[in-house]
Amino acid sequence: MFEPIPADSAGAPLYRLVKRSLLRAIESGRCAAGSTLPSESELAAALGVSIGTLRHATDDLVAEHILVRRQGRGTFVAVHNADRFMFQFFHVERSDGLRQAPQVEFVAFERVRMEEEPAQALGLRTGEPAIQIDNRLLLQGRAVIHDRLTLPALLFKGLTEKRFRERPSTIYHLYQTEFGITVTLARERARAMTADRSVMRILGVAQGAPVMEVKRTALTFGDKPVEYRVSTINTAQYEYVHLLSRPA
Repeated sequence: MFEPIPADSAGAPLYRLVKRSLLRAIESGRCAAGSTLPSESELAAALGVSIGTLRHATDDLVAEHILVRRQGRGTFVAVHNADRFMFQFFHVERSDGLRQAPQVEFVAFERVRMEEEPAQALGLRTGEPAIQIDNRLLLQGRAVIHDRLTLPALLFKGLTEKRFRERPSTIYHLYQTEFGITVTLARERARAMTADRSVMRILGVAQGAPVMEVKRTALTFGDKPVEYRVSTINTAQYEYVHLLSRPA
């Protein structure tokens, strides 16, 4: 299951080679989402490294939310679920600090041709086949966010509106469990803008009202882009809050 680290490895620090070996096992599906890693002693022996070197590698993967440690139970390959979504990928809360999971309302599912902006973000050519999905997110019963997702159709073969709407958990859980695509991190750019007519219709705000636009490129292993998302946020009573990690 795991590739031993060659004895003559040189160049990169040993723990990084261990980390790459673990990532390859996870990316290939040999270590499935939710599965338990062998004990530290077993895994270190399989890789031919010390427990200290192994722990350095797994510490990095835990910090990157790829592995999860559970006290007394072991180390697991992380699964995308509602808790992880709220911690890692959802950053909107009410101005008084109230934070809760959004209610997601489906708006539209279309097969389209890739436009220039998402094509550039996804490293594809304009005009390639794509899937475009629109959702409205409600907080405290109020429409606050409009999400427009653009997906490469070739990566998500078999994705239908029915399959999307009937997913049992988060969108990233769907990617992981049904398409073998694990979102590991995202790049985001945010800017202030004013609401246009489409935002007026979906979020129920006045034309010209201040909103925030967040453009996200979701990445999987090897920093490969898999999803481009534009989120428009009604900032009348809500803010975008992101907790920066402490220096190592």
